Amino acid sequence: MSGALGSWIDGVPGNLVPVDDRGFNYGDGLFETILIRGRRARFLEAHLERLQKGLARLAISFEALPALRAEIAHAASLAPPLAILKLIVTRGSAARRGYAPRDAGPARRVVTLWPAPPLSFAPEGVELRIATTRLGANPALAGIKHLSRLENVLAAAEALGDPAFDTLLLDAAGQVVSGGMSNVCIVESGAVSTPLLDTCGVAGVLRAIVIRECAALKIPCAQRRITLTDFAAADEVFITNARIGVVPVRRVGEHSFSMHTLTHQLAQHIEALDA
Repeated sequence: MSGALGSWIDGVPGNLVPVDDRGFNYGDGLFETILIRGRRARFLEAHLERLQKGLARLAISFEALPALRAEIAHAASLAPPLAILKLIVTRGSAARRGYAPRDAGPARRVVTLWPAPPLSFAPEGVELRIATTRLGANPALAGIKHLSRLENVLAAAEALGDPAFDTLLLDAAGQVVSGGMSNVCIVESGAVSTPLLDTCGVAGVLRAIVIRECAALKIPCAQRRITLTDFAAADEVFITNARIGVVPVRRVGEHSFSMHTLTHQLAQHIEALDA
């Protein structure tokens, strides 16, 4: 596998998934992207908790969690000081074609290890562009990190050649949902808000950590509907994901942001967590 440091399918080294795998055919599965730092999987328990919630939502039976933990530990032991571990769990192979998940399984797990060159950001942060691709509403899939990510692919394709770090994704009603590869938060008068993800979008692990740590730090934090008008009026904007942590945003479209006081406080606090 070009570029990967290693890959394992159901615990066996390899990079070939059967053509009857339902993840390959229908996107019938989930994935996690985990930062490996110092040969440790960062926020592993939060990632595995989200994975199990997603598996329950999709009604995928998964009995191999102990084996998966061992495979993650093995991959991490082979990693350079900084790496990315991608974990995929699919419903597995099926005895017959068709969308109905009859006779499928057991679930298939794929673990791949990737290099992660160090990232550095200017104190004023990054720029986001606003995607024209809109996210469709589907409460049954909202929040989980399922394999069907074509909307994100289309939004990223729009940005090819654009210097912006990420795209800002809206739903069909024009409400802000997330970044293409990140979650987003705004700060107004010392309070943090992040979009409510009850109809679409991925509820990221770092987003959950931000919500949790805001409570620990006595910083007001709410999940609510957010519009581009709210962004324009915000004091600070930041994005999060497992790879980058908490990163300030300096510009969204025509609007720029020069204040990052609370963002830097959260970034430093979360970076120092022993997880």
